Amino acid sequence: MKVPLSWLREYVGITLPLKELAARLTMSGTEVSGIEVTGMSWDRISVGQIVAVEPHPNADRLKLVTVDCGAVRSTVVCGDLSVEVGDKVPFARLGAQLFDGHTGKPAPLKAAKIRGVVSEGMACSEKELGLSDRHERVMRLAADSPLGVPLSDHLGDAVLDLEVTPNRPDCLCVMGIAREVAAHQRQEMKVPEVSYPEEGPAIEGQVSVEIADPDLCRRYCASLIEGVKVGPSPAWLQRRLAACGMRPINNIVDVTNYVMLEYGQPLHAFDFRQIGGGKIIVRRASKGEKITSLDGVDRALSPEMLAIADSKIPVAIAGVMGGADSEVIDITTSVLLEAANFNPVSIRRTSSNLKLRSEASIRFERGISPELTVPALKRATELILKLAGGKAARGIVDVYPGRREAETIVFHTSWVRRLLGTDLDRSVTEEVLRCLGFGCRQGKSPGELLVVVPYWRVDVSRTADLVEELARIVGYDHIPSTMLGSQLPRQQIDRGLTFREELRDLMAGCGFQEAINYSMNSRDRLDPTVPLESAVRLANPLSSEQEYLRSSLRPGLLGVLAANQKYEDDGIRFFEIGRVFLARGGDLPREPEILAGILSGPRVAQSWLGDRGLLDFYDAKGVVESLLSRLGLEPVFEPLNQEGLCPGRAARIMAGQTAVGVVGEVHPGLAEKFDLLPQPVAIFELEVEKLLDCAGAKGRFQPISRFPRSVRDIALLVDLRVPAASVMEIIRGFPLVTRVALFDLYMGEQVPPGKKSLAFRIAYQSPDHTLTEEELESVEKAILTRLSDQLGAALRR
Repeated sequence: MKVPLSWLREYVGITLPLKELAARLTMSGTEVSGIEVTGMSWDRISVGQIVAVEPHPNADRLKLVTVDCGAVRSTVVCGDLSVEVGDKVPFARLGAQLFDGHTGKPAPLKAAKIRGVVSEGMACSEKELGLSDRHERVMRLAADSPLGVPLSDHLGDAVLDLEVTPNRPDCLCVMGIAREVAAHQRQEMKVPEVSYPEEGPAIEGQVSVEIADPDLCRRYCASLIEGVKVGPSPAWLQRRLAACGMRPINNIVDVTNYVMLEYGQPLHAFDFRQIGGGKIIVRRASKGEKITSLDGVDRALSPEMLAIADSKIPVAIAGVMGGADSEVIDITTSVLLEAANFNPVSIRRTSSNLKLRSEASIRFERGISPELTVPALKRATELILKLAGGKAARGIVDVYPGRREAETIVFHTSWVRRLLGTDLDRSVTEEVLRCLGFGCRQGKSPGELLVVVPYWRVDVSRTADLVEELARIVGYDHIPSTMLGSQLPRQQIDRGLTFREELRDLMAGCGFQEAINYSMNSRDRLDPTVPLESAVRLANPLSSEQEYLRSSLRPGLLGVLAANQKYEDDGIRFFEIGRVFLARGGDLPREPEILAGILSGPRVAQSWLGDRGLLDFYDAKGVVESLLSRLGLEPVFEPLNQEGLCPGRAARIMAGQTAVGVVGEVHPGLAEKFDLLPQPVAIFELEVEKLLDCAGAKGRFQPISRFPRSVRDIALLVDLRVPAASVMEIIRGFPLVTRVALFDLYMGEQVPPGKKSLAFRIAYQSPDHTLTEEELESVEKAILTRLSDQLGAALRR
């Protein structure tokens, strides 16, 4: 938002130096990101008046112009044949820094001999002064411009470039910034009086307005001016718009832009003769409806968008841009002026879907007040009558289905100390609030104020907001530093947060590095194990590469692996903790948090010792076992067939009776899809919330037995369908068993058909005595009996 200082002075007398004013605005929340000073280079340039115009003796397209600058007169050569006696112009003397009309670069003005006549000065164009790109004619100054005054004093200005926060739509206008400046100087802003004659017939009967969708349009106002003459705006208006970064178009459109910059309320002017039936209908667009916007682009509308229509077709995209069919052009004589208030969410969505951002949509989507419409409409009507002539119809149309009463906040002055740690005099409190436009009156108790929130402050709704206003204007640097008045509240431990950090530490301890991927994927990068109907598609994707929310962490990790395999010769280990998104009907998607890991490449670093081996399923399984054991869990792995994983090399991870994840080797077909090297790629996924629920006691001290351990091996014959994990689970259930490991699997001629041989090494140990041979035999016999009863296992002899 750019605000010229000269415009601000029309509403508030500025007494602060420019740098201090910029610093105070910045410290109060409206950052001044830059200051553009116009006229700093205008030395030796002053206001002059043309007193004589004569033909050039040697050129038909040049004139000799005599310019009176008060103390001295100069005759110079001029290429603008339209200059006349009496015109006031900027006149530059020798040595003045001017912008070259052709190259655009600054250069000092020197005496020049033009077609035989020496010219020692110049009547300047706007481009030569750096004001615009217009250099075809000499710039004309207002007739009341003071003769001989330095141009920098007459037209020089400073433009504040402001960064307005999203919660302050009231600061997207000159009057909003003027209120801030007035409060800093403890003044009240001067509000311009608006009045104009209503000489035309009553607007009722000529214009009708219907709001078909009041949830998207809270207020719609309109005025009618007939007999206008469309033409260029006066120079002062064009310069003011240009200073704010807007391009002048014509007097009607320029007034709407000017009032938007002044009041913060977007307006739109229709050619009333192009409004079918003289009727405005504010409605949702029909499916397949189209409109050509003012930028000449044909745009398809959808039922989610709000349109301004006449009795037949849409004539504007509400809150975003008008339509070309009802545009104000040179032959327009009747203007219907619109000032409305629209639903900010609707405007934001429409603007995003159409990829069409405008100054109007920026203001509407921040939630400006519907009370702005009438003041801005009347101000624009007044200016159009002054600049374009015509007659205004009696009255205005005002349809206001979303009317709300002004909000009153009960404000206790004790809240200032409670929130700021210091006291403010009641007189200071009331003065600051009144300067900002708040109404104040005495409440029921001595320390109570009833504060009426002005309609333009849509961001203020509670006592804390008022305290913030006081702190902003008084100055945070004027609030003394104090010690805390009470103890800090006891920290509430977030178990989920600490658990995730513990998982990260454990994964780092296993040699993994953390990866962070985007939450969005293309359709071809979705996890093949998740049905497409379970994937969540974005309503407005930025590109086809970010069309869907991820349904798994696998594609992201596979992409990271592919990118790193090109540069890494050793083993690669990555993990990621993040949410995935799974659709569930018309409700919000389910968002489980997943820990996923991927590993591939050589098992050990390059060495002279020999074969390095390759990371595979069993390495990933070992990582899962290590991770879960540190969480106090004993995982069990069950066979799994899942698309994208190799058959026989995939398992479901169980913690008790709960399935907490999967582990497996990536299928070569899927690996090829990601351009991975032809080597094993192991991956695992664990649901964080399930791990948190299942996590047992960790770090419980268990003393090391001082008695010796006995180790025995047994070989068992079991059915092929019996997993080794089931056997190990039964063996571990005996209290004297401290460790059990499978060290051999055999299926062949020496075992009966349908059977397999599993060999286990079992460690026995007692915490309080040395085990005898009889005790070992007894425990081993009990183990074999239970295995036989539950699994049909027999000792292989």
